[in-house]
Amino acid sequence: MTIKTVGIIGGGQLARMLALAGIPLGYKFIFLDTYAECPAGDLGEVILAQYDDQEKLIELANRCDVLTFDFENVPASALNEIVKQVSFHPSAEALKTAQDRLSEKTLFQELGISTPEFLNIESNDDIEKAKDFPFPAILKTRRFGYDGKGQVRISSSTELIEAWNELGNTACLLEGFVKFDFEVSQVAVRDVKGNIEFYPLTENRHENGILIESNAPYVNSVLESLAQTFTKNLLEHFDYVGVLAIEFFVNGNSLIINEMAPRVHNSGHWTIEGTLSSQFENHIRAITGLPLGDTFAICKAKMINCLGEMPNREESLKDASAHYHDYAKEPRPGRKVGHITYLSKL
Repeated sequence: MTIKTVGIIGGGQLARMLALAGIPLGYKFIFLDTYAECPAGDLGEVILAQYDDQEKLIELANRCDVLTFDFENVPASALNEIVKQVSFHPSAEALKTAQDRLSEKTLFQELGISTPEFLNIESNDDIEKAKDFPFPAILKTRRFGYDGKGQVRISSSTELIEAWNELGNTACLLEGFVKFDFEVSQVAVRDVKGNIEFYPLTENRHENGILIESNAPYVNSVLESLAQTFTKNLLEHFDYVGVLAIEFFVNGNSLIINEMAPRVHNSGHWTIEGTLSSQFENHIRAITGLPLGDTFAICKAKMINCLGEMPNREESLKDASAHYHDYAKEPRPGRKVGHITYLSKL
């Protein structure tokens, strides 16, 4: 089948950058989003609907040749019908697993990937069991947490009940703190034939749970080998098609997995200018059946997230190495509204 139209559930900045990469390849895009003026809205038609609207999801599926998504909180249960009608990548199973921290961490352990110590918290009995848990720790909602949301840091078991109440007594995961040197992410892509390409490791810096800065490539052959092995195991487990990003804590020459994102990822934005084929282009290539592009880093890159509002464009571009990306989002405190990537020679 010749693919002409790509559908994306979600119309945020990731959908915008996917479309910017896919339009030169000759594809048209249709987005489903709750907001008519979403960042991707000027790059294709927007179907205005909630993400679990079965009628609108089926309409999107019927009008597209392949379907993907730009954020992992799309309700997996809403996809049962549309995956029968259109190619959907990455798989609904990968999406479902990433939506529940307990399922995610359990799978990591089954695949031999080191995780922080964790304990499921769903009841007062679970809280009672947590008395012997090593503190300090962090209590996270099992679902719908991102960018530091849905998390409470606690220093002792006596704070656990209060923290659980603060999070609405919903299903949570209690995670032990990890002693780590810094954080890295591995972005990779797998096509419909099972071919895999790995991007160079990226070193990341977070503040209050939000990614602030990424630097790439981070060169360490030992960590690179570990990250690629762990990522390959996950890609093959899901028979994955598209881009997958995994965040790791680095402790010496070992990696402890934090979480995975079954989509293009903020820490991979530097690949737009910093590699031969960006994560966005390769995701579109993978899901449409095209050969994958080379992931080789052609330069060093520093990606800075712009939070709240965009800096002055003219001032920013006085640095000749700067590449300015405005997501066309309304300013809001703490909101990711764009990024700037600075390049230098390897």
